[in-house]
Amino acid sequence: MQYISTRDKNLKVTFEEAVKRGLAPNKGLFIPENYITLSDEFWANLFDMTLPEIGYHVGKQYVGDEIPDEDFKKLCNEVLNFDIPLVRVKDRIYSLELFHGPTCAFKDVGARFMARCLGYFSTKKNEKTVILVATSGDTGSAVANGFLNVPGVDVIILYPSGKVSEIQEKQLTTNGNNITALEVNGVFDDCQALVKNAFANFDTKGKFKLTSANSINIARLIPQSFYYYYAVAQLKSYDSVICVPSGNFGNITGGILALKSGLPVKHFVAATNANDTIPQYLQKGVYTAKPSVQTISNAMDVGDPSNFERLNVIFENDYKKFGETISSYSFTDDETRKKMKEIYQKFGYTLDPHGAVGMLGIEKYLDGNDTTPGIFLETAHPSKFLDVVESATEVTPNIPQSLKDCLNKKKESIKIENDYKQLEAILTERYL
Repeated sequence: MQYISTRDKNLKVTFEEAVKRGLAPNKGLFIPENYITLSDEFWANLFDMTLPEIGYHVGKQYVGDEIPDEDFKKLCNEVLNFDIPLVRVKDRIYSLELFHGPTCAFKDVGARFMARCLGYFSTKKNEKTVILVATSGDTGSAVANGFLNVPGVDVIILYPSGKVSEIQEKQLTTNGNNITALEVNGVFDDCQALVKNAFANFDTKGKFKLTSANSINIARLIPQSFYYYYAVAQLKSYDSVICVPSGNFGNITGGILALKSGLPVKHFVAATNANDTIPQYLQKGVYTAKPSVQTISNAMDVGDPSNFERLNVIFENDYKKFGETISSYSFTDDETRKKMKEIYQKFGYTLDPHGAVGMLGIEKYLDGNDTTPGIFLETAHPSKFLDVVESATEVTPNIPQSLKDCLNKKKESIKIENDYKQLEAILTERYL
């Protein structure tokens, strides 16, 4: 498998190079040159396959022989060593719980997969890699956990000051070792712009590799396709609609890769908060980036989703083709709180604010349909958003031990302004 740039299909690289670069040389995003093909045997056995088995069979199509077979099988077993259960919430509506990993968020899957791939390549060639990543919350904590003490890899995480939850911030800032947190006086889009600026302008002088662990990196995106197969396997039905709470649109892009490989899903729904760039695009046919708005579902506070560029290529720059596969709706904080309260009171199920947006999306799409099963992605453990969950439901969710341990640690971050020169100075002082 080779990978092409969204801005030039003739620019082709290997999986290893795509992972190490993050962004293409022309600042495009890497996508597979071709959609993968899975065997008849795979589809015949899907309903009985474990998550690591699915990860191995699907992932091998993307990685090829760049990671030897036994090494890749071991990698998948290590990455996918926790369950992602499909839980019935109410009639026909199921929650795919993606929060049972070490940092209690869906990004554990992508971050751990990328960490092990990059660690394999870096160790093999004995070279230094610096990961520069912007986060609106859960990406940073998953990346920090996934790459902690990985040989040959340093991680620098940029996050918006005061705009992530307390637990999220502690997960970002209490690791030490090869993990550094930069607390930016700005919003997520500012952090993302600083990272992109560094990729475009910072000269590493050949002393190290500079890459990203956001969903702009193809090694973050590919494993996010695995759990869509696993959801269908648990549902044991090829007749479903899947709703994805969406911010940077990497998670749903993983779902579209699964769809393009032949996974029989009837339709996808991208549910957003007040950051409604994609819903507006599908209504008007014109993509207009806008400043992000702060909401209670902060991991989705993105006004210019990076992965729109990938989806735009997949759907041939045609918003009508986009809309035939993906519907997108925007919901307010008040609607989100109301849904959290309703679902807890009626069904005893605790939603985090992102999952609540997903529930709103699937219910809106299936309105009046009494037969089609709907799946929404519950992307983070409710306890990561204690204040929001408590105020909405009047109950306190149980806090996993890993999060309790994190809260007792001391925060360590470097505060910077929304100023590329400050980021450049840190990179220069540390690595040149």
